[in-house]
This record gives sequence, structure tokens and C-alpha cells, in this order.
Amino acid sequence: MVSSEPNGFTALPRGGYLVDTSEGYIQIGSPPETIKDTMGLEKKTPLVFVLPNKFFHVEKGISIAELEFPIYFNFFFRGGKKTFIVCSPEQKEQLTIVLGESLMGPQELNLASEFIDGTASFGFPDIKAEMAHFRSYKTMEEVVEFVLFDENHKAQFGKITIEQLPSNEFLIVDGDKKIKTPGEVDFHVKYDIGKRLEEPFQPPIIGITCLGPSHGFDPTDNTSGFIIWLNGQGIMVDPPVNSTEWLRESNVNPKFINSIILTHCHADHDAGTFQKILEESKITIYATATVMESFLKKYCSLTKIPRREITDLFDFIPVVIGRPTIINGGEFYFHYALHSIPSVGFEFFFQDQSFYYTSDHLNDPDAFEEMYKKGVFPESRYQFLKDFPWDRKIIYHEAGVPPLHTKISYLASLPEEIQKRITVYHIAAKDMPEGNHLTLAKFGIENTLYPEITPPKHQEAFQLLEILSQIDIFSGFPIEKAKEFLQIVKEERFRRGEQIIKKGTHGDRFFIIASGNVRFEGLSGDPTAVKRYGTYEYFGEASLILDTARQADVFAETDVLALTIEKTRFFQFIRGSKLHENLTKLNSIRETNTWKTLTESQTFRGLTSYQVTQLELILKLETVKKEASLIEEGHTFHNAFIVRSGTVVVMQNHKTIRELGAGDFVGEIYSLTKNLPSNFSFIAWPGTELYVLSEEDAIQYIKKNPGVYMKLNTVYN
Repeated sequence: MVSSEPNGFTALPRGGYLVDTSEGYIQIGSPPETIKDTMGLEKKTPLVFVLPNKFFHVEKGISIAELEFPIYFNFFFRGGKKTFIVCSPEQKEQLTIVLGESLMGPQELNLASEFIDGTASFGFPDIKAEMAHFRSYKTMEEVVEFVLFDENHKAQFGKITIEQLPSNEFLIVDGDKKIKTPGEVDFHVKYDIGKRLEEPFQPPIIGITCLGPSHGFDPTDNTSGFIIWLNGQGIMVDPPVNSTEWLRESNVNPKFINSIILTHCHADHDAGTFQKILEESKITIYATATVMESFLKKYCSLTKIPRREITDLFDFIPVVIGRPTIINGGEFYFHYALHSIPSVGFEFFFQDQSFYYTSDHLNDPDAFEEMYKKGVFPESRYQFLKDFPWDRKIIYHEAGVPPLHTKISYLASLPEEIQKRITVYHIAAKDMPEGNHLTLAKFGIENTLYPEITPPKHQEAFQLLEILSQIDIFSGFPIEKAKEFLQIVKEERFRRGEQIIKKGTHGDRFFIIASGNVRFEGLSGDPTAVKRYGTYEYFGEASLILDTARQADVFAETDVLALTIEKTRFFQFIRGSKLHENLTKLNSIRETNTWKTLTESQTFRGLTSYQVTQLELILKLETVKKEASLIEEGHTFHNAFIVRSGTVVVMQNHKTIRELGAGDFVGEIYSLTKNLPSNFSFIAWPGTELYVLSEEDAIQYIKKNPGVYMKLNTVYN
């Protein structure tokens, strides 16, 4: 029996609520990986799931209705049992799209444009035939049944009545027993960071870090995913949920990750991808057009964000099979793996190293033979799958339960010299056989693999230019400036605890953090405040340009490698730019204590120091002298606001909805950026101080910081 709290339900460790009824367990909400909390219980994974009122957690970028794995578990591991989803008709429509992509695969497929020679390309697959071969069900209705709330907000399952109350809570009536549960479901981050590095991680020329070695049904380990480090930048491959939190806790700056390879759209592979999209700056996603289409259908349906809005949040580069794709200097080649839905694997070549990743894939010569004889494979697809490139120096191969995955016994039967090149993913540690030469992927930044490699030519210059490209104030500088930068920049190292700048002294150079973290103390305007900066952030520019004394003490919080530019050379470097104007503006707005307002705000407090600085540059402070209508319901508007002090009242249909105070965002970001009428009126009381954000500045800011867009999607009613 599951132990219930006094109120009759159990809060699951990863989120959601479990109720033990006469019809079995009923689960409210299903955040990612909650199946790992329930699959070991006496009555196994619930067959009945009640969807919360909002099933997308905006702040974390995570679905609270991740039902793929419970559905798979109930059908494949519990003798073909159906999963029942209790929800509204609108939610059924949303979930049907989401589950259709993962359980059934895309309905429309046109792979010819994804291959360099179209259908004549070597290895061109009949994906529809492959998907049909793997499915043991023909329709989604065989595995899922929706139970809908009626007009009275009640639903019946067996002897159980589930009612959605006006308070949005759920009332579960089981005979004489009545259990009330919350109607909203939170998501609790649960992950093992392994070992936290004492000093900030410095990306190598080449390396591979395991984000998770196992599969979605293993309660003891993270689902599979990894980072490929090339030329000091990271490429996430199918990041598991919580990967960004893990990076920060492990002392790895998420800014080092600039790309994602998305192999397919099962929840254990794409959930962390959407999380990363909502991080600090825009990332690039590499996938085939087919895989990206599935991803967009799923997340447009889950979030209700229009397709155009979601595609604005990231850059997409479609890969063409048979043509190299250059990512961070590596030459990548993609292919379609053998799986139940379209799934891509890849290999890359970099200097004298070669790497192959299978993705989720059935690698079994006997199965290939059988499927070829049945007509599932065309001739060239059959030959492509048979001719596996076992000669690659590093092979990351998945393993698991056939027929969707490769049998570990097959990999263990390969010649010893091949086994020694294989790192196995997607398998629980308990399922790894003994007495072989295979390596099980090992989670943790401290277990990063550093393959031997001949460094590329001009590596030092490349690294310096990479840092330059990350500095926002130098964005748009002409390429001639790159040569100048290489000539004037110097490296300086500071030990942990060493003072870098003393408050009140005269500024003599500009600092860029190449690695490490620094701490600011005794800031002017708020002497008690402490700021922290990390890799790719800069400081010391204000006192140079404004010709003022240093405004804070700066200490090396870790060992720090800084790139510095002497004052005279710095002025020469920025000549002709708007940097002087921007920094004068930044210094002026900071005197109003913007940093404190933003970092203590419910909406903005999760922003990085880089994002706060960018926002400060586009804000203007105004004071409302008498009651003022900032935005009128039913009218378009061209400014949004952030409250510095005072009160703004939100009204709809002449009724007060909310009162906003210090740090709150005023306005609807979607309506502002799309020139649509406001759904609310916003009235400022006399004396209220407001930071003004113009429509044009808002559009440019969220383009650079897509994750902030979600934070600004404030729901006022």
C-alpha cells in the first residue's frame, strides 16, 4: 500500500498527487519521470491520470502531463492494459496531438527532401513500414482512453466520481470516502549532480560528458543524454530534464552550450530540449525536418503558444542526410536509425578523431534479415544497416529491451577490439553483463571523457575570438576589430579570494572573464548588495568611459582567468561605436537601483546578470504624478512597464483583477509585440515610479533572450 497523508493523498517526490482508491491508484498530474516514483509500488503505475488545469509548467518549461512512459509501461509491461486520461474536451484535443506524435509517429512523411539524392540515396528508408513493423497496436485507442468531464465538471471511472471544483481542486468520491486534492501540480527537480567541481568547468577542445546513462524506466539513474564538447563549446544531445540545473550545480556555465541535436520526439529525449530553449540566450537546434515537425506539433499543443512564436525562440538548422553539417568545427553526418518513430543517429569527424552515436536503434543482423525478407526494408536500407562502421574510434551505442533497442548480449558478442571502443548508453547498470570489454556510460562532469587529439591550428586565436563573440557590447563590431582584439588583449590570472579591483581607485583596464567567477561587494546605491559574474561576462568599463572611480570591490570567488585591455587601447578599440552612449545610459539607470528591483522581482529574479544588464540598457524611469491610465482594455499599446515603487491596478470589464507592486511586469508581452489590443486596463496610482520598456526594445530583447518571453507571459486573472 502507498502511505497517504492525513488528507488522503500522497505528494509524489517529482510532483503530482497519488490517491489510493477501490479502482486502484489515481494520479493527479504527471510531471516527467514520475513513473519512477510509482512503478515500484504495490499496485504498480496508475492506470488513471487526471490532468491538472494547467499542464505546462512555464517557469521550468516542462509538461505536467508527460504520459508517454506510463502508457508504454501499462501496455507493454502490464499485459496490454489501457491508460485512462481524465480531462476536459479541450485537453483531450491537445493530448491527442502530443501522444499521436510519440505513440503513432507522424501521419505525413516526405523524407525525399531530407536526403542529398532524394529517394535514390543509399540507405533511404521506408519509415512508415518500419514504424508499422514495431507497433503491436494499430490505433491509439488500443492503448489510451479519454474520460471527459461533463458540463457539471464531473467524470466517472468505475465506481469513482471525479469532480473539478470551482476552486480548481479535484474531489474524488469513492463510496463513503471523499478526498480533495490540489488542482495545480508543481514539478520538483530531482537529480544527482555527482561531484561538484571546486573550480568552474573549462570546456576542452574535445570531450564527452554523460548527462544520463540509463532509460525512462530506471528509478536509480537519469535518462540518456550527453554533451559533446568541441572547440570549447558544448552540443547537447537529447538532454534529459533538469540538465541545466545540473550544469549549474556542477559548476558548469550553461552559456557554454550553444547547440542541441534532437534525435527524436519520445519524451525522454525531447523534454530537456524545450527546457534549454527557455534558457539564457538563443540556441541552435539541429534535426531533420521530420523530427522538428513532430517537436513543434507536440510543444505548440502543450503550451498553446502559436507555432510562429515557438520558432522565434530558437534557430533551427535542418540537417540533410548525406551532406556534412559543420557544428563547432566538427563535421557531422546524420542518418535515420531503426526505431518505432523517426529517429536520427550521427557520426562526426574532428581533427584525427571519429565518433559514432546510434541514438535509439535496433542493431541486430538477424532482425535485419527478417525485416528485409518481409519487405520492410528496401535493398539499400538493408545494406546500410548491415554495414555498421565499427572502425570508428569512439562508439556510443544504445542498448535495451528488443525489438525497439539493441540487445546487450549482441554488443557483448562483438570482437574484443570493437567492444573496447564502445560506450553503452540507455541501459540500467543492473542489466550490464559481466565478463566483457564494453564500457557503461558514467554520469557526471567529473567523468567527462577527454579523447586524445591533435589540436587544431590557430587554436589560441579561435578561443579568444570565441570569447569576443560572446560579449554583447561588442556585437556588430566589424571583422577588422577581431585582428585588433588579438593584438591588444592580455591574459591575467587571479587566485581564489584575491582582490581584483579596490573600490574608489582609478580605473586602468577593462576585464572579460575567460573562466571563473567574481564577486562584487560594496556597490554604490546599495552597499549591502552582492553581485556575481561568470564566464563571458565583463566589468570595469563604466569607470573607464565615465572617468569615475571604481564603484565596488571585486574579488575572485574562484581561480579566475581574465582577458584585460588597457584603458587607452580600450578607447581605441571602441571608437566609432555606441558603447560610450550605452554605458552612460547604463550608469544613469543603475543609480535608480534597477539591479535590486529586478533581482528581487517575482518575474525577473531568475535572470542572469547578463540578462539584467541588457534589460537595464533599454529601460527609462518615469514618475506618475497623478492617477494615469497606462494601458487601456481593447486598445493597442506601445509600451510595457516594470514597477519600481507604488501601485498599478489591473482591471477588466471595470472590475479590479489585481494590484501590482515593486518588480511586477505591467502589460501583456504577446499583445505588445504583435500590436494586438490589450485584454486589461492598467491604472497607475499617483507617485508610482515605473521603468518604461518600448515595443521595439521589447521585441529585440526577447529575440536575444527567448526564455524571458515565457516569464513575461503574466496571467493576471
